[in-house]
Amino acid sequence: MASVVDVFCGAGGLTHGFVRQGFNVVAGIDVDAACKYPYENNNNGSVFIHRSIRDIEAHEINTLFVPNQPKILVGCAPCQQYSSYTRKRKSEDKWDLVIGFAELILEVKPDVFSMENVPALVTYQDGSVFREFIEMLEPHYGHDIWWQVVYAPNYGVPQRRKRLVVLGSRLGRIELLERAREPSDYATVDDAIGTLSPLAAGEVCEHDPLHRSQGLSQLNLERIRQSIPGGSWRDWDESLLAPCHRKASGQSYGSVYGRMKHDCPSPTITTQAYGFGTGRFGHPRQDRALSLREMALLQTFPEDYEFVDFENSVCSFNRVGKLIGNAVPVLLAEYIAQSIERHLEEHGQSK
Repeated sequence: MASVVDVFCGAGGLTHGFVRQGFNVVAGIDVDAACKYPYENNNNGSVFIHRSIRDIEAHEINTLFVPNQPKILVGCAPCQQYSSYTRKRKSEDKWDLVIGFAELILEVKPDVFSMENVPALVTYQDGSVFREFIEMLEPHYGHDIWWQVVYAPNYGVPQRRKRLVVLGSRLGRIELLERAREPSDYATVDDAIGTLSPLAAGEVCEHDPLHRSQGLSQLNLERIRQSIPGGSWRDWDESLLAPCHRKASGQSYGSVYGRMKHDCPSPTITTQAYGFGTGRFGHPRQDRALSLREMALLQTFPEDYEFVDFENSVCSFNRVGKLIGNAVPVLLAEYIAQSIERHLEEHGQSK
C-alpha cells in the first residue's frame, strides 16, 4: 500500500488528516523535539524523527517507505528566519526551507508530493522564490504542477485562513478536490467550541486540562467586558485605551483586542491566539481569550487530541500555542489526502 512521510510535521495536523483518510503515514520529521509527544500519541504507528532536513539524507527517508508501493512526501515548510537551511547552498533568506524542500523532493523522488504554506510565498520577491520552487520540480513532475491559494472555510475549517496548497505527481495531472462548502454553510466559532464548558480567565477545566485560558489583568478584564463581538478597542471608554491607540500612528491597529463573532468563522488562529491583546481572539461570550483546546478545535483537531504529557511536564501556553498555531488544519489536510487518494485510484493505484 502507499506510504506517506511528513516533513516539517509539527504536532501532526497534516499527518492526522492523512491518517483519518486511511493512509499509512510511516513517519514525521521535525527539528522541534516538542512535537514528538503529540505526533506519536495521536497518530498510532507513525514514528517521529527528530531531525532537520539539513542533515537527513534522501536514502534515509526512502528506507521509511513501503517497498514497491507509491511513495508520498508531504510537508509544510516553515517560513521563519533561519540561516543555512538549504541542503546545497547557504542563504539568509527566510524561505530557505521551501527551496530545501524542493531539493529533498528531487532527491527522494516520491510518486506524489504536496506542500502547504502561507500565501505570501507566491508574491515574495515578485514571486521569485515560489517560481524557483516550481521550476526546480517541473522537469520531473511535468509542467502542470497544481497550486492554488485556498480559503479554509471552503473546506469546513471554521477560521478565515488562507493557505497555499501545491500538488505534483509523476503519474499525471493532480489537483485539489472542489470546495466542500458555500459561504452560507461555513462552519462557525460556535460549531467548533460552543459546547465546551465555560471558563473564567486563568481557569483550567476540571475534565480537560488543555481547556485552560490565560489570566487577564484587571485592566484587560475591563477592556474585554466592553468589547463587542466583531469590534475592537475603539468600542472602549477612553480611559481604557492603551497609549499607542491614543496616537495617530496607532489608529490602524484595529485587529487587536477584539472579540470573535460566534456565528462566523474565527480569525486565522496564530501561535498566540491564547492572548487577548494579540488579535481578535476574545471569546464571543465569555470574558477571556481562547483556551488552548479552543485553539485546537478551531484548527479542526479532534477534541481528544493530546498536546501535552500532563503527568510528566508542565503546560506552557507559549510552547503549546506554537504547536497548535503552526499546524495545518486537520480538515484541510483531509481534503489534500482525499485528493491524492482519488488521483491514485484514477491511475490504478491504491492508498
